[in-house]
Amino acid sequence: MSLGRKIARTVVRGYQLTFSALMGRTCRYLPTCSEYTDQAIARHGVWPGLWMGLARIGRCRPGGGNGYDPAPDNLPVSVKWWMPWRYGDWRGRNIEISLED
Repeated sequence: MSLGRKIARTVVRGYQLTFSALMGRTCRYLPTCSEYTDQAIARHGVWPGLWMGLARIGRCRPGGGNGYDPAPDNLPVSVKWWMPWRYGDWRGRNIEISLED
């Protein structure tokens, strides 16, 4: 794991242990926004992971979505590093979970 990823994930973990712990668990999504950001950084690196996390935080608002929304396994096809807003899912998506095989 690169030094940048370690630092970014440490910052996210610090947030979880301080501010998030003081405010309580109020996120509308599962995993929480900070867990989502941590997963995105771990899977895709600091630059895409932070943009994905920022987009997720933008969706976590009154009138926004809720429910199960994991970090994506793959980056979107149309992503270029100089257009970082394309990393994130800004509008939200409907994920249907089937418990049947």
